[in-house]
Amino acid sequence: MPSAAPTSKVTNKPRQAAGRPDPWSAALRWLTRRDYSHAELRQRLLDKGFDPTGIEKALQRCLEHGYLDDARYARNRAASLMAQGRAVGARILADLRQHGIDEDLACQALELARAACDEDELLRQLLGRRFPAFDYDSAPAKERRRVVHFLQRRGFPLGRIMAQLTRKGSSEHDENR
Repeated sequence: MPSAAPTSKVTNKPRQAAGRPDPWSAALRWLTRRDYSHAELRQRLLDKGFDPTGIEKALQRCLEHGYLDDARYARNRAASLMAQGRAVGARILADLRQHGIDEDLACQALELARAACDEDELLRQLLGRRFPAFDYDSAPAKERRRVVHFLQRRGFPLGRIMAQLTRKGSSEHDENR
């Protein structure tokens, strides 16, 4: 007959002294999932309630091992945002600043992303993907504003947007003749 006494589960994991991980192991765990900026990782560790001196030691170790690199983070983020058409120009700078990247690194990352990606071609592709049937010349004013504001929120300058929209409209009219 089986025993009615409760059994305890045997674990092989060593227990932490205070019952919680140290900032170094938490930082490593987060950095294995994705890249973080120095400021972002510091804030995340602070939000989790780790000791500020322990946080600084963990961040220093991450820097020494090359796990944390603001320049690499800025380059990758700027290139990714631009390649996906999610942001260009000043919008990328604002995004990088929001993630704790200083102005010089953000400008360098933006220039590298611009060198790797043609903004006019990106704008043309984004228009074709998001608004395939849009014709600026025949669209009502409300629809025109909606499209232009969408592209401005992505960071495209108004002059470039208008040049692309009028070029797209004139090329479609030329094809119909």
